[in-house]
Amino acid sequence: NIRKQQAMVFQSPTLLRRTVLGNMEFVNSINKNTNMLGVKSILKKVGLEYFNNKPARLLSGGEKQRLSLARALLIQPKLLLLDEPTANLDPYSLKLIEDIILEENNNGTTIILTTHDMSQAKRLASNIIFINKGRVIEQNSSKDFFIKPKSIEAKKYINGEILL
Repeated sequence: NIRKQQAMVFQSPTLLRRTVLGNMEFVNSINKNTNMLGVKSILKKVGLEYFNNKPARLLSGGEKQRLSLARALLIQPKLLLLDEPTANLDPYSLKLIEDIILEENNNGTTIILTTHDMSQAKRLASNIIFINKGRVIEQNSSKDFFIKPKSIEAKKYINGEILL
């Protein structure tokens, strides 16, 4: 039951060998949480409303990531896990995805996002868990983390040093 309330978007999207609409219909048929109006609404939200019949694998990188996010949103998750969701994306896709993340969070969805982009963490995060070498080094509110980090490693990272 808990897994049905979660969705994950990976850094490199894996799409079905179907059209954009076919990808959405497949997820919809499994979860039965929404109807086709919901599918079309989410495609519009991610800026893919005119791509229904386009093969998903022929989309650009940003479009693929937005479709991956759309599939995740279709199940109306309570927890949304995002692994570097905007890595290597064009500014349009980056802004659109960040806006959706903020909107979903404001609507009550818990979001766990991994990012190496400090600016993105400042824009999106309310809490920071700073991990280095596979260990949690610090956990703090976003505001406190960037203004007065507790750990030496976090201070170095915020100052632009490379941690080895």
